[in-house]
Amino acid sequence: FLGIFAYLNYHVPKTRREILETLIKGLQRLEYRGYDSAGVGIDGGNDKNWENNAHQIALIKKQGKVKALDEAIHKQDTLDLDIEFDVHLGIAHTRWATHGEPNSVNSHPQRSDKNNEFIVIHNGIITNYKDLKQFLESKGYEFESETDTECIAKLVKYMYDNRESDISFDTLVERVIQQLWKVVTFELVFSTKRMLFPDMYVCVCVRRGGPLLIGVRSEHKLSTDHIPVLYRTVRINCCDWSLLKSVHPSPLVCARTSDFLLCKDKKGSCSSLPRVDSTTCLFPVEEKSVEYYFASDASAVIEHTNRVIFLEDDDVAAVVDGRLSIHRIKRTVGDYPARAIQTLQMELHQIMKGNFSSFMQKEIFEQPDSVVNSMRGRVNFDDYTVNLGGLKDHIKEILRCRRLILIACGTSYHAGVATRQVLEELTELPVMVELASDFLDRNTPVFRDDVCFFISQSGETADTLMALRYCKERGALTVGITNTVGSSISRETDCGVHINAGPEIGVASTKAYTSQFVSLVMFALLMCDDRISMQQRRKEIMRGLKSLPDLIKEVLRQDEEIQRLATELYQQKSVLIMGRGYHYATCLEGALKIKEITYMHSEGILAGELKHGPLALVDKLMPVIMIIMRDHTYTKCQNALQQVVARQGRPIIICDKEDVETIMNTNRTIKVPHTVDCLQGILSVIPLQLLSFHLAVLRGFDVDCPRNLAKSVTVE
Repeated sequence: FLGIFAYLNYHVPKTRREILETLIKGLQRLEYRGYDSAGVGIDGGNDKNWENNAHQIALIKKQGKVKALDEAIHKQDTLDLDIEFDVHLGIAHTRWATHGEPNSVNSHPQRSDKNNEFIVIHNGIITNYKDLKQFLESKGYEFESETDTECIAKLVKYMYDNRESDISFDTLVERVIQQLWKVVTFELVFSTKRMLFPDMYVCVCVRRGGPLLIGVRSEHKLSTDHIPVLYRTVRINCCDWSLLKSVHPSPLVCARTSDFLLCKDKKGSCSSLPRVDSTTCLFPVEEKSVEYYFASDASAVIEHTNRVIFLEDDDVAAVVDGRLSIHRIKRTVGDYPARAIQTLQMELHQIMKGNFSSFMQKEIFEQPDSVVNSMRGRVNFDDYTVNLGGLKDHIKEILRCRRLILIACGTSYHAGVATRQVLEELTELPVMVELASDFLDRNTPVFRDDVCFFISQSGETADTLMALRYCKERGALTVGITNTVGSSISRETDCGVHINAGPEIGVASTKAYTSQFVSLVMFALLMCDDRISMQQRRKEIMRGLKSLPDLIKEVLRQDEEIQRLATELYQQKSVLIMGRGYHYATCLEGALKIKEITYMHSEGILAGELKHGPLALVDKLMPVIMIIMRDHTYTKCQNALQQVVARQGRPIIICDKEDVETIMNTNRTIKVPHTVDCLQGILSVIPLQLLSFHLAVLRGFDVDCPRNLAKSVTVE
């Protein structure tokens, strides 16, 4: 759950102050990914000749948010911030702790030794780090942190100390990552002292599973808009002795003969990289000046450039003397031969708060626009047709399937629950909704005639991504529902729908939920477009979609009323949210929002289960929110309401504004406009989003950065 950012300016003069400002701003854009500690690594020294400063690395790390790191940088007096660098590499990281408590020692960058010869920033979990650590300690390497990442830095140092004379830094890095086996996901950025590789200025980054992109900025024409991927060639006749066999049982091992280190396969063949030249790398044609930005999210680079390269799994990207090359250790089926420079379709204002106090508040109020963006160009309200371009080549196969499986985590899972009923109704197929972690734990049977949907705002959720790979291995058709272009899920699925909600920065998901909801409804409509018996129902739902943005605006106008309600509840320790039918998902999602950002215990309860246990919690002191809408469950929900009232409960009712009976018989109501039953959940969840926001503010918490949580869950 971490934010990675690095900046390399090559023959673009920048002061150390400007470089640090770029790094800090990049971390601030990524802070939603992790915010319990942060750090930067830059060239140290205060020599007027910038090249001499590249011989030492300075680390500045701080527990707490990025703001604390920024303050620490400006308080230090050992570095001259006004020295200008013609060439410089700085790396930065914001952390969400997995190994070791949040403190400055465990913060990244992690270093190889007290001289900072090699430094690493890393996102992911190294599952064999204990074996690596034991091996390195047996060789005399001392550890100072509790992190798994430090093993990587120490391993680089170990391999450098046992190298052959002409090894390059990127080759050294490749040999290190081959020891990191059974790693679910990682992104790595490596930096080193220039004195260790004096003939080049180099940065190396590696991607596996998690997101990593490179932004490119230059005033001059670039040599290419497609960087060819290089693969290692084979040399024969290497020795057989395995250097790290005890900790790395994979086919690729490291071999040592006397005083040099080689990478070999089981046949004894060593690998080497084809020569990097003008035909295999990216560089400015006319001048040398270029800037590179390495980041785990596009939001960190958009204010600098909109030209980016999305790395694929197991890509190793190296910038050597201003030239960017991409290579892989081995060729696999389906590899693309090149990585294209893409243009980001993102505006800076989308990742700014504007006039709102927080990103969450901004994103709640963006929902009238975000649902329109989800439907734009896809729903034709004149002739009642739906076109989902990302699915068109697979519609016939989907129509022949025997069941739909929706797989997700957290809020995305709730979007699946919310739309399950309408999917079953319109597709006439059985629909399973699965939590990705539980789906994997059960080794759930999946067949070739299943269609599996993977719902994720970021497109990088680790459990969902593993479930995707599990289903692909079993031959199922895979469909991605994501909000992030170039994400792992969007690339690895057979087809998909981009929800087009726009960047979502707040950790508590709001607009992504409603856009996922709308996208799944659009899919259901597409599946029944040629069924005569469904046409009246389709038209009813599409009329509901057309009016949805205006109805959301109407709900948002009740913000002040909901804020007043929050003043009555914010000192409570617990809240129950009850509903059934289409609104069970709303209860789950509302309860999740409250517990996420207010730290109050909250529970979403299926009203039909009230007498099977939850009713024992109801008394005059327990806050209860009930969702009662005029649909097929209305009478049953009224019965549940009477049971709560009979136990001295004082429920707050979210109801249809035209439901006079409920309004007249209840003291506290939140009234929402009426729409078609399967879309009503969008209107009923927004009051709970607003309520959770105001409760968190009244309780004095940071709504965008709740404790112990991060936006993109890229590790298990």
